[in-house]
Amino acid sequence: MQSATKEAILPRFRNLSEGEVEDKGGNDPVTIADKESEALLREGLTRLDGSLGFVGEEAAHADPSILERLDAPCWIVDPIDGTRNFASGKPPFGIIIARAEGGFTQSGWLYDCLTGRFCAAHRGKGASVDGTRIQARATGRTPPIAAISLIFMEEERRQATRRHISPNYELVDIPFCAAEQYPRLGLGENDVSIFERTLAWDHAAGALWLEEAGGKVARPDGSPYRVDEWDRKGLLGASTPELWEELAQRYAQM
Repeated sequence: MQSATKEAILPRFRNLSEGEVEDKGGNDPVTIADKESEALLREGLTRLDGSLGFVGEEAAHADPSILERLDAPCWIVDPIDGTRNFASGKPPFGIIIARAEGGFTQSGWLYDCLTGRFCAAHRGKGASVDGTRIQARATGRTPPIAAISLIFMEEERRQATRRHISPNYELVDIPFCAAEQYPRLGLGENDVSIFERTLAWDHAAGALWLEEAGGKVARPDGSPYRVDEWDRKGLLGASTPELWEELAQRYAQM
């Protein structure tokens, strides 16, 4: 992660030339740094364990059949999470890597390219930040702090969210970066989040990290997050199981 950051990402932060940013569609940018970072990460992970399949965001965009690898043991990589921020010359943005097997994340890592914050988790072994094991904590605020992503919702669901959920929380801006949003839930900055789009490279590592820290991430019906359900919508995250239950009850009214 540090190598990809040093070689591919930071040299182009606030230094992208014309033609080095493309739109994949739906205001979803990709930069030359994303592609170079993914290539470096793939090379490194293949050296680490070449028996695993590789599912990178940019590779999957170019060839959607790559998503079928999520059914088998694989590496899952977001080479720059928060590309919208990166391309605009502002933080946050990071790298996300997960190792999955049987449809579930077994290990996950989230790296903040600018601060160097390193979040890691291994199933059944807890979660850490910069090598120190952590326990997720709520903000303690009343009403609780919520970061709700509406950008991928259909308009009807946006309106339902505003009616049934938003009035019960203090709303804060979303960071447009899962590598930042999950730490905010675990480190006492936010209490709950709603995600509509649940692509594996965005959520596989963060969901495991928050769960291993003692928070809760699950589908609105309570079922666990699986990396191989790439087309399923809706995911709720919370710093404590109790806050998750409250959110899920309100979500059910939509």
